[in-house]
Amino acid sequence: MDSGVMRVLLLLGLLLGGPCSTESRKTWRRRGQQTPLPVATHRSDAAAQPVESFPLDFTAVEGNMDSFMAQIKSLAQSLYPCSAQKLEHDMKLHLLHNTSVTCNDGSPAGFYLKESKGSRRWLVFLEGGWYCISKDNCDTRYNTMRGFMSSRDWPRAKTGSGILSSQPEENPHWWNANIVFIPYCSSDVWSGASPKSEKSGFAFMGALIIQEVVKELLKKGLDNAKVLLLAGSSAGGTGVLLNVDRVAEQLEEMGYPGIQVRGLSDSGWFLDNKQYRKTDCVDTITCAPTEAIRRGVRFWNGLVPERCRRQYPAGEDWHCFFGYKLYPSLRSPVFVVQWLFDEAQLTVDNVHLTGQRVQESQWLYIQDLGRELRNTLKDVTATFAAACLSHELITHSHWMDIQVKGTSLPRALHCWDRSLHDSNKNGRAPLKGCPTHLVDSCPWPHCNPSCPTIRDQFTGQEMNAVQFLMHLGFDVQKMAQQQGMEPNKLLGMLSSGS
Repeated sequence: MDSGVMRVLLLLGLLLGGPCSTESRKTWRRRGQQTPLPVATHRSDAAAQPVESFPLDFTAVEGNMDSFMAQIKSLAQSLYPCSAQKLEHDMKLHLLHNTSVTCNDGSPAGFYLKESKGSRRWLVFLEGGWYCISKDNCDTRYNTMRGFMSSRDWPRAKTGSGILSSQPEENPHWWNANIVFIPYCSSDVWSGASPKSEKSGFAFMGALIIQEVVKELLKKGLDNAKVLLLAGSSAGGTGVLLNVDRVAEQLEEMGYPGIQVRGLSDSGWFLDNKQYRKTDCVDTITCAPTEAIRRGVRFWNGLVPERCRRQYPAGEDWHCFFGYKLYPSLRSPVFVVQWLFDEAQLTVDNVHLTGQRVQESQWLYIQDLGRELRNTLKDVTATFAAACLSHELITHSHWMDIQVKGTSLPRALHCWDRSLHDSNKNGRAPLKGCPTHLVDSCPWPHCNPSCPTIRDQFTGQEMNAVQFLMHLGFDVQKMAQQQGMEPNKLLGMLSSGS
């Protein structure tokens, strides 16, 4: 038996002989060996539990190493519940020591942390939640969404889901990382650097909050990190694009150039397109995307990456809030997750799919939106874009279920992680069968069969892609004619996600 296998067996022996083994009572034995009879001596209740035997076939070492290692993996997985009893799943709240860096209302900003001792990987997540662009708009937000503007009522602990989960079944590649959740309480798309003023009545310090959290994390183990993944959803996803290079530069300036900073932007890649139906700009929902950001940047004193800002005339730095304009100037690797038919994008474009029949002009607008977004992603090295009608993904428990071209998002992220690791090693060939650029080609909302479930808002019943389109009043016969195919063929394509 070679030394590598012996080391694995010794490690498993230590696990089995550890303090947890008296609770789980799992043992291994050679296949064919009789399970020893229990000795009739006095034992504790925990020890009185029946011993669960796990047979290992050592003959596989000589005949088939892969088979033997599969058995080892199975045993290790069976031991996981035992070791998991010792893990702390909750993220604990830490308010910033620097109380000058605050939420909108002047209360201290902060972060939630789940430490993973021994791990050199850190995942720092930026929460999303729209924004406000005027004093009246922010007053309304404060009265209706105070948790996004103040830390006064934040819970002492949070449990993460999706990529923030500490369960390997839900989060196969990042479950054992140090996980940080930064609550969104600045209403500025993580871009502001302005203390509270009499004119606005609020502080806008999103960019400064990120910098201050990084400083405090260095004292909690980040100084020993190998990788820092700055992730975020919605406004947090845009915040990733705006801040990922700034975090990398901050760490380098503080003497930590060896920490590899990467970005994961989820549902924050918006288009500055024309609205389907123009309305007066009253708040963030009614304003056209460009006008809302223009007003916001002025109101927040928002910061954008310098390399992007230099590409535009003075006062036009709002362009850098749109991913496809900002991305080419970024130096840090970024993975973009974006629904081709994002609900937030459709909302600001004044397209409301509420179960009423969709007009042909709306349908054409929606298709154009999907095409435009798909085009903006063609030069993005790492992306996952499913043709679904939804918003946000990476923190949802179903994030492993969505697939594009047969690949799930966790798998694509793992491939991206490996490609970045291998790119630092000269002479390594590109990985085969491990894609990182995954964009659906089907042209309609929910034409991907793995899309999140849509329910009829009146009956609550689940709908598939065909039912959803018919629910909105689409004429399948006419759609097929437009595509130059038979209706039955079109229905088959929709059902299979072709």
